[in-house]
Amino acid sequence: MSLLIGALTIGLILSLLALGMFISFKIYNFADITAEGSITLGASIAAALIVSGMNPVSATLIAMAGGFVAGTLTGIIHTKFNINGLLAGILMMTALYSVNLHIMGKSNLPLMSQQTLISLAGDISFIPDNDTAVLVVILAFVALIGIALYLFFRTNLGTAMRATGNNPQMIRALGVNTGLMITLGLGMANALIALSGAILAQYQGFADVQMGIGMMVWGLASVIIGEAIIGGGSVGMLIIGSIMGSVIFRLLVAVALRLGMNPNDLKLITALFVFIALVLPYVTKKMKKRGVEVK
Repeated sequence: MSLLIGALTIGLILSLLALGMFISFKIYNFADITAEGSITLGASIAAALIVSGMNPVSATLIAMAGGFVAGTLTGIIHTKFNINGLLAGILMMTALYSVNLHIMGKSNLPLMSQQTLISLAGDISFIPDNDTAVLVVILAFVALIGIALYLFFRTNLGTAMRATGNNPQMIRALGVNTGLMITLGLGMANALIALSGAILAQYQGFADVQMGIGMMVWGLASVIIGEAIIGGGSVGMLIIGSIMGSVIFRLLVAVALRLGMNPNDLKLITALFVFIALVLPYVTKKMKKRGVEVK
C-alpha cells in the first residue's frame, strides 16, 4: 500500500512538470530542454533556502520565481537573438548546471532534518497516516494549479498565448507581440517545472544536481500518454490528461520496479514508454485505415 501511495504522490508532484511541458510543447510546439535544468534549479533554491532557515513556503515560491527567470531567459535567447529553440534550451540547461552547483555549494544537499512542505502537510492534515495526508494535500494543490491554469488560458492574455502557438502570423497581424507571448509562456512553463522540483526535493529529503537528467522526456511522456487517454479536446481536458498521464506513467514505472526491473534500466524503460506512446496513435490510425480499405 505504501508503494502505491508513494507512486501516486510522486506522480502528482511530477504532474507539475507535465503541465510545464504541456505549455511549451503543446501550446507552442517548443521542445524546451531547459526543463532538465529548471527542475533542478527549483530543487536547489528551495533546499538551500530551507537549510539556511527560511520558511519552506517562501523558499518554494522563490524557487518557482527562479524557474520563471530561467524560462524567460530561454525565450529571450530564442526570440531576440533568433537562436533555434532546442539550442536555446540546451544553452540554458548547460548554464543552469553550474548555477545549481553554486546555489547548493555541493552536488547533494540533504533536507532530512529540516522542516519542509511535506512535514507541514503531515502536521496540518486531519488524516492520521502521514503518507496518506501528504498525498491528499498534494492532490488538492495540483488540482488548484490545474484549475488556475485552465482559467488563465480563458483570459485575453491566455488566449493570445494559445493563438501565438496555433497561428503566429494571424495573431501578429492583430498587433500582438508574439516574441513576448512565447517568452511569457516559457517563463510560466519553467516556473511550474521548478515548483515541481522544489516539492520533489522536499518529498525525497534531498536535492541533487543530477536529478534533472531525463526529466524532459518524463514530462513529454506524461503529456503524450495523457493526450492518448483523453483523445485531445479542449485545453481543460488536455490539462487533466497531462496530470493523469504523469500519475499513470509513475505507476507503470513503480510496477516495473516491483516486478524486479533493474533500477539502472529506468531511463531505458522510460524511453521505451515514450516511444510506445508516440508510435501507438500512428499504428492505430493505420490499422483503422486498412480496415476501412478492406471493407
